Amino acid sequence: MKFAHISDLHIGKRLCGFSLIEDQRHILSQITDIIEKQNPDGVIIAGDVYDKSNPSAEAVTVFDEFLTDLSGLKIPVYIISGNHDSAERLAFGGKIMQSSEIYISPVYDGGIKKVVKTDEYGDVNIYLCPFVKPANVKTFYPDDNTDSYTEALKTALSHCDIDDKARNILVCHQFITGAQTCDSEEINVGTLDNIDAGIFDSFDYVALGHIHGAQKVLRESIRYCGTPLKYSFSECRHKKSVTMVDIREKNCVYIETVPLEPLRDLREIKGTYEELMSLESYAGTNTADYLHVTLTDEEDVPNALEKMRSVYKNIMQFDYDNKRTRETMTVTAEEKNDEKSPLELLEQLYFTQNNSELSEVQRDYVTELIERIWGESI
Repeated sequence: MKFAHISDLHIGKRLCGFSLIEDQRHILSQITDIIEKQNPDGVIIAGDVYDKSNPSAEAVTVFDEFLTDLSGLKIPVYIISGNHDSAERLAFGGKIMQSSEIYISPVYDGGIKKVVKTDEYGDVNIYLCPFVKPANVKTFYPDDNTDSYTEALKTALSHCDIDDKARNILVCHQFITGAQTCDSEEINVGTLDNIDAGIFDSFDYVALGHIHGAQKVLRESIRYCGTPLKYSFSECRHKKSVTMVDIREKNCVYIETVPLEPLRDLREIKGTYEELMSLESYAGTNTADYLHVTLTDEEDVPNALEKMRSVYKNIMQFDYDNKRTRETMTVTAEEKNDEKSPLELLEQLYFTQNNSELSEVQRDYVTELIERIWGESI
């Protein structure tokens, strides 16, 4: 039985003030094309469908279009809520959609929804576990140990009557110990939300969501598929993909990834203003990509951001890397010193702020200003 595993769509997300809805429509259409070509037996969406618990009407429309396209392919879809989703909102209409083989995890009620599918090797049990916290589980099992995230999920799974001899898939949205994180994820301080992967021994495949970089945890078949798009500049080097999982007989799992190509990539570029604005620098590249631009000029270039946006249309972040920015120095009030001239005091302040000396042009300009203001010769 073959599945397409995706997660963390974060539909409706904005990055540095930029709406990504057009990019998300594009990538979801591409995922639909991949699914149509691969023809899996099911599509798993492992949480964080939306970026906010109260998604915009536009975000809901985009997901509705995606589900409609998948439904048109007559392929079952398995969806759980993530920490960014409202479990109640996502589960709305779930019972009706089940008739179209769109299975959505309900709000956690002490049980985990199970869907059973059959192929030539027998039954496959698919468990849909929404994002849960220890408090959610403790409400239903107050006498069990649910103090930590590991114990809470272990308790939730222990009440599922899992057959270890059967083929079992768990769809889950949690932070598993050992996973490599990036800047766009919400991880609790002190790794309080860590879950030990050892509690997944009964499952042939664990389809994880929550971490944005595709990776295995402990074994190949405990897997984060990653986001379909890059959602922070710490993800610039990520290769986004759809994870395809083929489960045959018990403990026989084959995994491959199908790459995704974004409408606009997320990139970082660095150099002097002149270098980055030269034709050689941007020829053959997509100047509409989302960019973090770092200039290495020692002196600020007037109106550099506005000028660069005439070429690079979607600059999301802009900064400098030079002597001044590399040197962390605190500017403090200078003690009164009658022996220093106004020019010397200003030179000292300039060096403290910028970690460099005044240029000759700057020195001449300041000297002229001081003569005009103080009426004294320097």
